[in-house]
Amino acid sequence: MRHIISTGQFDRNFLDNLFDDADLMESSLRSNAPLSSARGRIMATLFYEPSTRTRLSFESAMLRLGGKVISTENAAQFSSAAKGETLEDTIKIVGGYADVIVLRHHERGAAGRAASVSPVTVINAGDGTGEHPTQALLDLYTIKKEKGRVDGLGVALAGDLLNGRTVHSLIRLLSIYKNPMVFLVSPEKLRLPEEYKRCMTEAGMRFEEFDDIGESLPRADVIYMTRVQKERFGSLEEYEELKNLYVLDAESMRAPPENYHLS
Repeated sequence: MRHIISTGQFDRNFLDNLFDDADLMESSLRSNAPLSSARGRIMATLFYEPSTRTRLSFESAMLRLGGKVISTENAAQFSSAAKGETLEDTIKIVGGYADVIVLRHHERGAAGRAASVSPVTVINAGDGTGEHPTQALLDLYTIKKEKGRVDGLGVALAGDLLNGRTVHSLIRLLSIYKNPMVFLVSPEKLRLPEEYKRCMTEAGMRFEEFDDIGESLPRADVIYMTRVQKERFGSLEEYEELKNLYVLDAESMRAPPENYHLS
């Protein structure tokens, strides 16, 4: 697997092996054992959209693995893109400086475009309203650690399901497992796109749609909240109307399901 563009690339065997490796690395870090699998390698983080957690987590991971990092935090403004250079040309150039490029871009499909011309590995760190595969992998890993399994879990996905790329990637991952039940909680204007519903249907996954988050709570083992994506709205008024529809607070969790865990 040369590039990581979509969670649709993965299968169950890949995920099981990846999570086993993650467990070993976590154990090594806790014991302060040195890691050197990226020694002699350079990673370029090329971010055209704002990021704190994703960019810093990639850079921290590369440094912990013994590698080095070159970075641009706001490539849309502070790279040659501001002078009219295309994404494809930028990728070709940066690919000459690094062994792997971690790309975040505001356009859906940008990661795939980058991979098609890149001389080195491209990792999608979010492409518009498309996908965010590495975030979804981390979320799934967390679910597995906290619940002990993924098979057969009830998962409530709540918030901006239309624009929330982490949800799109997580759904593809859940479709790999046995008998998950997905509760899609969103206002009408922010419903999950049909392509992801088709993905669930084709995988034999059960899912239901709700307007009220309270209806799904008693049946969910996991509640996955995603913010309303302000940057995807053309109208601030419409964003303000929708942004606080789903809030997980003390009132909504007054009577949580048995064995519920918040993390």
